[in-house]
Amino acid sequence: MSPSELKLQPIRRSGMDQAFSSRQLRLSTLARLRWLAIAGQTAAVVVVAFWFEFPVPIGACFALIALSAWVNIALRIRFPATRHLDPIWATLILGYDVVQLAGLLYLTGGMENPFSFLIISPVLVAAATMPADKTFLLGLLAFVSATVLVFFHEPLPWAAGETLELPLLYVGALWSALVCSLAFMGFFAFRVAEEARQLSDALTATELVLQREQHLSALDGLAAAAAHELGTPLGTIALVVKELQRETDEEDPRAEDLKLLATQSARCRTILSKLTSLSTEPEEHLGMLPLSRLVEEAMAPLRDMGKKLSIERHGTIAEPVFRRNPGILYGLGNILENAVDFAESEVTIGTGWDENWVVVTIADDGPGFSPDVIDQLGEPYISTRRSKPETARKHHGGGLGLGFFIAKTLLERSGAQLSLRNRIVPQTGAVVSIAWPRMAPIIGASSHEEVFLNAAE
Repeated sequence: MSPSELKLQPIRRSGMDQAFSSRQLRLSTLARLRWLAIAGQTAAVVVVAFWFEFPVPIGACFALIALSAWVNIALRIRFPATRHLDPIWATLILGYDVVQLAGLLYLTGGMENPFSFLIISPVLVAAATMPADKTFLLGLLAFVSATVLVFFHEPLPWAAGETLELPLLYVGALWSALVCSLAFMGFFAFRVAEEARQLSDALTATELVLQREQHLSALDGLAAAAAHELGTPLGTIALVVKELQRETDEEDPRAEDLKLLATQSARCRTILSKLTSLSTEPEEHLGMLPLSRLVEEAMAPLRDMGKKLSIERHGTIAEPVFRRNPGILYGLGNILENAVDFAESEVTIGTGWDENWVVVTIADDGPGFSPDVIDQLGEPYISTRRSKPETARKHHGGGLGLGFFIAKTLLERSGAQLSLRNRIVPQTGAVVSIAWPRMAPIIGASSHEEVFLNAAE
């Protein structure tokens, strides 16, 4: 199977909700968070009212806290704890948490209450687990609630006979700090969670590629097993045909059919013997590839894509021999295919080796890498090229995102080190260098060389 057939495009999403479908919040998670909030709110009211003996509207506060408890109980009765909430229901439940906390703050001093910063907690939960539009709605609700609490609230509970009045300027500063924290922490939590989601998707795609290659590698064993199973009945057929031929005269009309049957059974036996040899001699003729043959095999599917492919070889000692590895073939093939896609007319593949390193360099004469993202190369879903119009349409934004991430991951797992740069002006194009230590486990030896099995540091 060619690398071009295995090349993966970034995972398509019909909408942000679909991207989060496999990571929806569990009802039990929100329920536990709410029980924790209920315990904290209860403790705060009890301490302020009975320890400090500040005048607190205990009845109204406990009514709001009890409402949250009843909501938790009702959800637990109505739905199983393992139920995953879709983004709309999760938004409504977290929105309730914002409103409930805003109600408690209204009764206990509004933005002057030192616990007012907790109003951003539901937004942080949404930022880490929900789509951007739902997170924005909850952030907007928290912003509006905080703004209202600046001007409308009951007095801050304080010692009997005393009133604590904070200047409006100071309260406005508290509001500004809360809004800035809401924006910064919400964006930070969303970006961290989004990068983790992208990495998880990319690793999942990588595992699928490897599984597919492993299945292909196992076909020779399956073919040998099938050949073994079919050998006995085929031998019986050949024996019966031979006996029938002995009992049949040459003038008999069936003689020609029996001769054809004998010929075809012999042909089947030959085919089965070839299938059997796939599993008995892979290490000799299929398990090892010289570097030049490895590059040729990765280039083969790209010969008819209308671009010139040239190879330059430089070596000071015997050519290195690689152990056949689907990950290397896929990685080289993916990088070569991207180079061909972006090249104007030519892609040059350079191979070189000495006592310490084996290097493959892939250079094209296309637009090259964009300077603003060259430091981010290798991350999933990063568009890394200055896109030509036709190429941008083909790759939906420049390509070299998830596919390049998978190729880089597979090559690095084989012990390779990747470096990327643009060609020196006046030349244009991108250069990708892949270097293996000569003693990397993936590099074997020719018949007259010692096999190196020490891993590179």
